[in-house]
Amino acid sequence: MATEKGDVHDFERGHEHVDDIGMEHEATLIEEAKHAADAEQHMTLLKAIKLYPKAISWSVLLSSTLIMEGYDLALLGSLYASPVFNKKFGTYNADNGKWAVSAAWQSGLSNGARAGEIFGLIFAGWVSDRYGYKVTTIGSLTLMIMFIFVLFFAPNIQVLVVGEVLCGIPWGAFQSVTPAYASEVAPIVLRPYLTTFINMCWVIGQFFAAAVNKGSVGRTDEWAYKIPFGVQWVWPVPILAGVIFAPESPWWHVRHGNPEAAKASLLRLTSRHDPSFNADETIAMIEHTNELEKRMKEGLSYRDCFKGIDLRRTEIVVGIWLVQTLGGQNLMGYFAYFLTQAGMDASNSFSLSMGQYALGMVGTAGSWFLMSRVGRRTIHFSGLCCQLLILIIVGCLSFSGTKGSVWAIGAMLIVFTFVYDFTVGPVTYSLISELSSTRLKAKTIVLARAGYNASNIFVNVMTNYQLSPTAWNWGARTAYFWAGTCLFSAIWVFFRLPEPKGRTYAELDLLFEHRVSARKFAETKIDPFSQQLDGDTKSISAEKRPEKEPE
Repeated sequence: MATEKGDVHDFERGHEHVDDIGMEHEATLIEEAKHAADAEQHMTLLKAIKLYPKAISWSVLLSSTLIMEGYDLALLGSLYASPVFNKKFGTYNADNGKWAVSAAWQSGLSNGARAGEIFGLIFAGWVSDRYGYKVTTIGSLTLMIMFIFVLFFAPNIQVLVVGEVLCGIPWGAFQSVTPAYASEVAPIVLRPYLTTFINMCWVIGQFFAAAVNKGSVGRTDEWAYKIPFGVQWVWPVPILAGVIFAPESPWWHVRHGNPEAAKASLLRLTSRHDPSFNADETIAMIEHTNELEKRMKEGLSYRDCFKGIDLRRTEIVVGIWLVQTLGGQNLMGYFAYFLTQAGMDASNSFSLSMGQYALGMVGTAGSWFLMSRVGRRTIHFSGLCCQLLILIIVGCLSFSGTKGSVWAIGAMLIVFTFVYDFTVGPVTYSLISELSSTRLKAKTIVLARAGYNASNIFVNVMTNYQLSPTAWNWGARTAYFWAGTCLFSAIWVFFRLPEPKGRTYAELDLLFEHRVSARKFAETKIDPFSQQLDGDTKSISAEKRPEKEPE
């Protein structure tokens, strides 16, 4: 009997000893995580560039996959202004004596790609969670190389639509993977630069589309449109050769319970000769954030994106991307076609398109300077207001009908492109990467981008019918319609979009958990390390916080 009592006593002591070890480990984890978070928030841009040069390179490589999507989507809008393309795939309009692709088939081509992207997004959301961002990108690039053959050898418009649907599948995967990877491999100060570089890749693709069309528009044979399609093989092969050697995101490894692999990936993303950097503390910060989110919610399915505090986060991320389609940005992709319908010849319209996208690249680069000084919410809202004003001006110019007014409309749309790529365009990628939770990031981005593509189907149908001479033929007055949707978008942004500038993922998690108003995010002080992970966190106050993010 005495022996049994002794055994029970020893068992209880052993159990208490295990609890003590667990609490000690948790306290150490929190302390190391806090050190890493403080180091990130006080890290200068120059310091981050020196410490994370490999992360920058790998992120840029994966983001460059979106050059292909930007290229093709701008290419379609430009090819509608190509006489040879219209004669091959269009029908003859006896009223004006010209060949043209009907509004219905234009919608089919544009929406075919969008439909394919929705399938690709959903598939990539599951694959990237299960197998990682790297494997998903490699598989998508392989599919891309194969599917371009369908576009290149398409004998009729029906096969061309099939090619667009197939190419949309890997494009959808790229849309999901690139912002998630860019936001997870870099510290806070680099996050806006790497995520907004995605927008730069879009603009680079659009610029190349205009340049290639400019060079081939004078041809009178089938190569006038085959060369633009064939150029798409330039990107996937070298990108694939590089991605094979890319490290996986440390966050992905932590979510799969492998901190050792996470540390190995982190060391491949950073410089090895910086004595001030502690990889173990950074992994502790990732583990702490992961455990914090697990305490708030256990699930990792699409359904969990619509539960509890994640419902608000999903609404915001989806809303941000819907704003991209409803703010009049669609007119940029139809720039050359828009101007030819307004009376400008094809060659001049392609030249202006190149100027438009070159200015877009300048705008994106300028946004990097702007985001180091101004909050994301302020940039986004101000950009929408400027777009609204420009769209109203374009609509007013449509009543003139002179050659000078056509050039004025072209100039205003170029200014519109600069404003968009200086504000709304790039900051969107930073916002969606920061405002989604780390554990549900891939699936939240999938849902948001799928909503974006579904919205784009509506937008493309409307734009094709608004601009097509065989349909509504609104011309530049189309801008009035999109000015109205831009106004509604600006109202939603003012009331619903929070400010994530300078916040760690753990801080953002708690701000959402405590249901802080979107307009109070920037001034609310938060400490995610004040209590243990399994305790009730009461570390939030309305006190105005100091600005931590360095310039």
